[in-house]
Amino acid sequence: MKVCRWIPEDGLGIEHLALRQEGEIILAQGAVIGGRHGEDYGAFYSIRCDARWRVRHALIEVAGGGRLELHADGEGHWQDGDGAPIAQLAGCIDIDLTASCFTNTLPIRRLHRVLDERQVVDVAWVWIPDLKVERAKQAYTRLGADMYRFESVGRDFQADLQVDADGLVLRYPGLFKRVS
Repeated sequence: MKVCRWIPEDGLGIEHLALRQEGEIILAQGAVIGGRHGEDYGAFYSIRCDARWRVRHALIEVAGGGRLELHADGEGHWQDGDGAPIAQLAGCIDIDLTASCFTNTLPIRRLHRVLDERQVVDVAWVWIPDLKVERAKQAYTRLGADMYRFESVGRDFQADLQVDADGLVLRYPGLFKRVS
């Protein structure tokens, strides 16, 4: 098991992650505490991936707030917690939680071999704390052994992420830095 913590570079908050592999399952469990637009939040997440780092299940619970459960087949088909298809997420393989540094690891690990060239992916983007889900286009490019460029396509945002050997972020300039 690997345990990591990140703090915001500006402001208060923390993310705590416990990551482990159990056979063909990769399980990430974490908690995020922070604030956005003047609203403080605390949330727990559990993300289960298959051995190829494709999201298969996600559960996000906001303390004193809502709960979001998503199921995916690893081929781009998503369902809500009740089994209803989510058409707007068709084709998405990864999930990105707005309050989490960890979720950048998912496409980095899944696409590792092809990231020498820019790869554009669609992700299920979950806003915390309101748990709104939308489709977002992102791009990743390997810049070096421990550096990846992240782009939020169409939102005019990019950052060069420094990562460890496991693809876990060490520094996300302007947003997060790892403290353990």
